[in-house]
Amino acid sequence: MKTSNPVLSRLGQAAERERAAGYGPYGPAAQPGYGQPAYGDPYPTATGYPSAPPAVQPMTIDDVVVKTVTLLGITGASAAAAWTLIPNSAIFAAWIGAAMTGLVLGLVLSFSRMANPALVIVYALVEGVFVGMVSKYFQVIAGFQGIVLQAVIATFGVFFVMAALYKARVIRATPKFARGLIAVMSGLFAVMLINFVLAMFGVETGLRSNGALGIGFSLICIVVASLSFILNFNEIEEGVRMGLPQRYSWTAAFGILVGLVWLYIEILRLLSYFQGDD
Repeated sequence: MKTSNPVLSRLGQAAERERAAGYGPYGPAAQPGYGQPAYGDPYPTATGYPSAPPAVQPMTIDDVVVKTVTLLGITGASAAAAWTLIPNSAIFAAWIGAAMTGLVLGLVLSFSRMANPALVIVYALVEGVFVGMVSKYFQVIAGFQGIVLQAVIATFGVFFVMAALYKARVIRATPKFARGLIAVMSGLFAVMLINFVLAMFGVETGLRSNGALGIGFSLICIVVASLSFILNFNEIEEGVRMGLPQRYSWTAAFGILVGLVWLYIEILRLLSYFQGDD
C-alpha cells in the first residue's frame, strides 16, 4: 500500500524486505512446509543445519496502545523522580540538558530507518526529566499552584478529542493536509530555535512572554500540536495495513509521546500567562 508519508514509506520498504526474506507473516517462513528438507538434503536436526527463521508478528493497534501507555508511565515516573531528586538550584541546568539531549535523540529516532525500542525508552526517560523540571519551575519557582494538574487534564482532554474527531473522519489526514502541517511544524521549530538562541544573547522577542504576541504564539503551537495527532493516527493505521513488524509499534508510540509532551508544555505556558494576570 502506498503512503505519502516518507518515514512510513521507508518503514514499509523495510517490512517488504523482511517478508521477502521470509521473516514476515506472509513470507516463505510462514508458509506450510517451509524449512522441510528436500530429497537428499540434510536432516533438520543435523548439526549446523540452519533452522527456519521465526515469523515476525505484524503490528496492531493494541500494540501501539500498550507501548504508548508504557512510554507515558516511564515519562511520568522519570518526571516525578526528577522533581523530587533535583534541587531547585539545578532546575535550569537539568532543564536545558534534558531539552538538548531529547532534541538529539528525537532527531535520530525520527530519521532512523529502523525501530529502536531501547532508544525510544531512553528518550522517554530524558523527556521525563525535561517535563519534570519545566513543571517544577512553573508550580514551585513561579508559584502557579495547581497549574501542572490543569495542564495534564487539558493535554489528555485535547488528545482524546482529536482521537474522536479522527475516528469520526471529521478531520482527515489527506496528503495536502500532511504536507501543509509538516511545513508549519518545521517553520514553528525554526522560529522557536531562533528565539531560543536570541534569548541566550539577551534579545527579547516577546514570543515567550506574557503579552498578546506570546499568547497568540502559544495558541498557534497548541493548535498545530493538536493537529499533529491526526498524522500520528493516520500513520498508525497505514502501518498496520502495511504489515509493519510489531517492533515498529514503539516508533508509533514515540510519535504520540512527542506530540503529548509538546502539547503539555504549550498548555502549561499558556495557563501561566493567564494566572500571571491575577
